Amino acid sequence: MAKGSKSPTRCGDRAIKVAIAGALMVLLITIPACGEKNTYAPPPPPKVKVSQPLRKPVTDYLEFTGNAVAYNTVPLRARVEGFLEKVLFQDGQPVKKGQLLFLIQQEQYQAQLQKAQAAVMAEKAQLEHAQTEFERYSRLVKEDAAAQTDVDRWHYERDSRRAAVMAAEANVALAKLNLSYTRVTAPFDGRMGRHLKDPGTLVGAGEQTLLAEINQIDPIYVYFSINEQDLLRVRGKKPPSPEEEAKRIYPVYVGLADETGYPHQGHLDFAAISLNPTTGSLQLRAILPNPDGIILPGLFARVRVPIAQEKEALLVPETAIGYDQTGPFVRIVNDKNVVERRGVKLGNLVDTGRVVLEGLQGDERVVIAGLLRAIPGRTVSPEPAAPFGPGGESLPGSHPESR
Repeated sequence: MAKGSKSPTRCGDRAIKVAIAGALMVLLITIPACGEKNTYAPPPPPKVKVSQPLRKPVTDYLEFTGNAVAYNTVPLRARVEGFLEKVLFQDGQPVKKGQLLFLIQQEQYQAQLQKAQAAVMAEKAQLEHAQTEFERYSRLVKEDAAAQTDVDRWHYERDSRRAAVMAAEANVALAKLNLSYTRVTAPFDGRMGRHLKDPGTLVGAGEQTLLAEINQIDPIYVYFSINEQDLLRVRGKKPPSPEEEAKRIYPVYVGLADETGYPHQGHLDFAAISLNPTTGSLQLRAILPNPDGIILPGLFARVRVPIAQEKEALLVPETAIGYDQTGPFVRIVNDKNVVERRGVKLGNLVDTGRVVLEGLQGDERVVIAGLLRAIPGRTVSPEPAAPFGPGGESLPGSHPESR
């Protein structure tokens, strides 16, 4: 073999060694894999937030809708004829009782008053003369110096003059009254509407011309109606006597459309004497203070009336309640961590919680968050959440994003 050439035997040995090493590596890799089984690992149970219902003293109440009505509404009219001289308020302005609002021409009525006062003076003079003559003839008849007929005549004359004086004084009072009608004043503290007649207009000519309207809105009324079923529920099986009913004070809480809750408090002050046969409802009226004038006549009002003493009840978050064709329900997690559907009977809404009248005992774990994962029959991983806090704080799960 020539010098420098590779030996065929040595090259073949090297190739064999490389092949054996590769086979051993493949064998080492494949042997463990062949020993493992290809099994399915299930996902962990979905997590949900659970909490026990809150036990809290609550008051049973009824809710209504109604409308605000002014405590007093008075049309201001011209009661005497004359030209309107002045309008002494701004449209919509609050006014005080006795404040001058309109002034009607007074000269004619001042003259009539002076004429009536002069007539009184004249009649009093005639009365004084008749009284003097009556006394004089009464003395003379005792002295047989005058006839009894003269005494009787002056007696009649004196009494007639007394009546004439009274009539003249009545004319003075009437003239003063007509003069006072030229000054149209506010009958109470209230708020003015717009004026309907301008200065220079002849008013009261053959009619009592409407000049404006004034409303008293402090206090203010709220009218609403109660149906027959709720009325019987409030009154109970044994209705109170009229004397007991008169002594009762029913508090009423009112909220406007843009307000949260029921910030305005008043009381029930009127109930109709019979139900409306068409609607089957009884009209009620509440009265409440309105010093700031926030509640205006005609506004829509939400009304809440407590009807029972405070008692303990179970509450769950409003968002934990579901609804289907069979009614409201909640999802609870049993002792095996399986979700169950539980039908409930609901009561009033208190803060952000709903009263549960039937369906819960109070020791259940109610799902309050992760509701979409809490499918009845599914096993879940429950995590405790804090219940309602003092003062009606929101439960976890009361926000949509917690679902």
